[in-house]
Amino acid sequence: MFESLTSRFSSAFSSLRSRGKISSADIDATCAEIRQALLESDVALSVVESFVEQIREKSLAALPTMQSGTNQGQAIFEIVNASLIEILGGEARRVRFAKNPPTVIMLAGLQGAGKTTLAGKLAKFYAVQGNTPLLVASDLQRPNAVTQLQVVGESIGVPVFAPEPGNGVGDPVKVAKSGIEFAKSKQYNMVIVDTAGRLGIDEELMKQASNIRDAVNPDEILFVVDAMIGQDAVRTSQAFLDGVGFDGVVLTKLDGDARGGAALSIASITKRPIMFASTGEKLSDFDIFYPDRMASRILGMGDVATLAEQAKKAFDGDTSAKLEAKFASGEDFTLEDFLEQLQAMSKMGSMSKLLGMLPGAGAMKKQIENFDEGEIVRTKAIVQSMTPIERRDPKVLNGSRRARIALGSGRKVSDVNNLVDRFSAAQKMMKQVRNGGMPQGMGGMGLPAMPKASIKSAPPKKKSKSGNPAKRALEEGQ
Repeated sequence: MFESLTSRFSSAFSSLRSRGKISSADIDATCAEIRQALLESDVALSVVESFVEQIREKSLAALPTMQSGTNQGQAIFEIVNASLIEILGGEARRVRFAKNPPTVIMLAGLQGAGKTTLAGKLAKFYAVQGNTPLLVASDLQRPNAVTQLQVVGESIGVPVFAPEPGNGVGDPVKVAKSGIEFAKSKQYNMVIVDTAGRLGIDEELMKQASNIRDAVNPDEILFVVDAMIGQDAVRTSQAFLDGVGFDGVVLTKLDGDARGGAALSIASITKRPIMFASTGEKLSDFDIFYPDRMASRILGMGDVATLAEQAKKAFDGDTSAKLEAKFASGEDFTLEDFLEQLQAMSKMGSMSKLLGMLPGAGAMKKQIENFDEGEIVRTKAIVQSMTPIERRDPKVLNGSRRARIALGSGRKVSDVNNLVDRFSAAQKMMKQVRNGGMPQGMGGMGLPAMPKASIKSAPPKKKSKSGNPAKRALEEGQ
C-alpha cells in the first residue's frame, strides 16, 4: 500500500545521505519532497503541513549540534522516523479488559468497511490467546449479514448469538443487550458486537449506533475503516467520533493498492490510536498495529519484528528444537525436514508479503511482484510423492524412481532433478558450515562455487655461499 510513499522517502534520503555536510537549504528541499509525497498519498493537508513543519523545526534545531564527519543524513532520517511514529499514534495500544467479564467490544463503521469479517478476525485473534469470545449479530439491516457472521463464527469455532434473522427484521439494540446477558450466563469473557453500517453517514445510522452503545456500555468502541478510501477516511472518522465516539481505529484492506493516506491522517486528526490492522482476506491476516513497525516499512527499513513473530507462530517449538538437535549432532538435513519447513512456511501466508517485510524490499519490487506463490506448492508435491526412504536418502533416487515421482506430482523429471540437485548442494553447504568451514561460493543457492586457486609451491631459495674459504668448507661439511 505504501510503495509510492516508500519510494519517494527513499529517494529523498538517498540524496540527503550523499551530501555529507547538510545545509538548511538541503533540509528545506527534503521537506518539500516529503510534503509532495504525503499529499500524493492522500494524507490530509492539515496533517501534512503540521508533520513537515515539525520535521523542519527539529532538523534545523539539530543542525548546529551535528559534528562534521558524522552521518548527518542519518540524523535527519531518525528525526523523520520519530515524527512518523508519533503521527501514527506513538505506541501500540491493546484492548482494555474489563475487571468483571465479559469485556465488551463494539464495532462501528460504514457498510463495506469489512466489519463482519473483522469481527471474526478479532474473535480468532483473542480465542488463540485462550479467551472465550462470543460474536453478537446486531447488524440486522444489511442483507445476509447475520448469516455471514454465523458462517465466519463456525469457520473459527466461535459461537454466534443471533436470535433474529436480520434482513430488516428485529431490534438491534435488544439483540446487543440480550447478547451481553447471554455471555454472562454462559461465562464468555469477551463479547464482540457487530453493528449495521450505511453506504454514507446519516442520522439514522448514528442514532442506532449510539443507542447500542448506551445499551451495552462497551469497554472499547472500535471504528472500522477501509484504508483505501483516502481523504474520505478523515471526514468519516470525524463524523463517527462526534456522533458515536470511539476509543480506537481498525484499518482494513491494508494490503490494497491505494495510497495509504488514511493511516497517517486518522490517528493524527482524531487523537485516537490505530489499534489493529487487517492485511488480507484470510481470517489470520490480522494483527495489532505497531506504529514503529509501520514507520519502519514506510521508510523502507522493512518489518523484521513482525516477520520474526510470524515465523515463530508457524514454526512450532518441537520442530525447531528437533532441527537444532539434528544440526548439533551432525545428522544430515533430510528432505523430510525440508518438507516440514515448507509446510510451516505455507502457514505464514503469502511469500510476497513476507518478502515485502525485508529491509530494502523496495529495491526488489519487481522480483517480489513476479514471485510465483505456486512454486512452494509444486515443490511440496514433489517431496510428498517420494517414499520415506527416498526423503531420508536422496542417493537412492535412480532414473525410474525419479520418473515415478514426476508422474505422482504432476511435474517433469527435470523438475525433480533440479530440486534434488539444489537440495544436495544446500546439504553439502550446511555440512561445511557445521564443521566450521566456509562454503565454497553459494552452490546451494544455485550460484557457482568459487574456483580454488592453484597454488604452486615456490622452489626453495638457494643459500648464498660464504666468500671465506674456511667458512665455506665448514658450511659444505654441514
